Amino acid sequence: MTAAHGLGGLALSPAGVLDEFYISFWIPAAILTSALVIKLPTIIRLWKDPLLRAVGGLLLLACSVFVFAAPTTIAWTNRVTGVPNIAAPLVYSLLTAFCGSCLLLIIAWRNGLSDRTAATRRAMRWVITLYSGVIVALWVLFAAADAPVERVRDLDTYYASTPFMREEILLYLLAHTVAVLITSRLIWNWVRTDGLDAWLRWGLKLLGVGYAMNLVFDAAKLTAVVARWTGHAPDWLSTDLAPPVACLSAILIAVGFILPHAGQYLHDRWRVRLAHHQLRPLYVLMRAVDGGGVPFVLHATPELRLIRRETFIRDVLLPLARHLDEDRRRQAYDAALALGFEPDRAKALAAAVAVQDAVEAGRRAPDGDGCGDPDTTDLLQEIAALSRALRHPDEIAAVRTRAAAPAESVPVHE
Repeated sequence: MTAAHGLGGLALSPAGVLDEFYISFWIPAAILTSALVIKLPTIIRLWKDPLLRAVGGLLLLACSVFVFAAPTTIAWTNRVTGVPNIAAPLVYSLLTAFCGSCLLLIIAWRNGLSDRTAATRRAMRWVITLYSGVIVALWVLFAAADAPVERVRDLDTYYASTPFMREEILLYLLAHTVAVLITSRLIWNWVRTDGLDAWLRWGLKLLGVGYAMNLVFDAAKLTAVVARWTGHAPDWLSTDLAPPVACLSAILIAVGFILPHAGQYLHDRWRVRLAHHQLRPLYVLMRAVDGGGVPFVLHATPELRLIRRETFIRDVLLPLARHLDEDRRRQAYDAALALGFEPDRAKALAAAVAVQDAVEAGRRAPDGDGCGDPDTTDLLQEIAALSRALRHPDEIAAVRTRAAAPAESVPVHE
């Protein structure tokens, strides 16, 4: 991701229009901050996970880029330090550090921190050394340059031909371009590999699109700067085109980084809550038998609520099983098959009929011997399918009616 830094802003005259346009700097900053806030609890809970720490640091660095790149922050930085345009090497350094961090994270993420090869460690050392050297060079070049006129929005093109500032601008753009090209190649090569989790694949695709848009940012900036060297002035490429492209790129990359983690987390939460909800019909039926239920705990996690509901259902089903009529269940299964239901669905409907009959039998003779000691292994393992079947009383009624028909009218299934 790159910041559409205010050093290459719009050259519009009305200040109000400029301020309104540059609210775009705060949009990606707000999205990146939101992403960091979402990830923060997980980062704190799993602080020993270096990849999570790296993602958190990357999001924090990206937020800093956009905050310090906003024109208002640039003007404030220059005013507080008393050095015209000192915000330039600061923003360039943050952007360069972010580029290097992205490379490091992708390399570590792709290869895994627990299985680093010598080539991976060597590549990471090269990235750290190279981009640290670029940051140092940016400050040395700025110290050697003569840039007395403050330029909040069009510094890149205004100082494109100024000694040392020219080299500084070109250096940060080239460092950024190289990082984007390498990172993009690593990402798209990774996307084409087999066995990727769906959330990871989509996250990588968003990262790939975001980095591809960064190439548009770099092309626009470099074209505007080089044109200045030849006497032309297509400054709109740097001031009008590059900033919104970079803002959109930042949003895509932020989502790409958090999607594999947040998407899987939300998917898991949804799956647990759905399983809990699907067990409700059977839970209500078992609660009517037992007369109790699972006590409500305000701070219980969804996983704990699901486990408690499953445990309660199985605890009630076990003593109820002595009233289960296995012959009745087999008849219901044959009837369900005869009605055209798939075998798994027929099995669940037959179990629903048998359990409802067992409940009625238990109410009529709570102390009776029942039907012996049937095998309840399948029943206890398939409580989710049984509960889903209970949501369709019309189908259960149809199976019950067909099972009660004369034996010769019901086809026999193997």
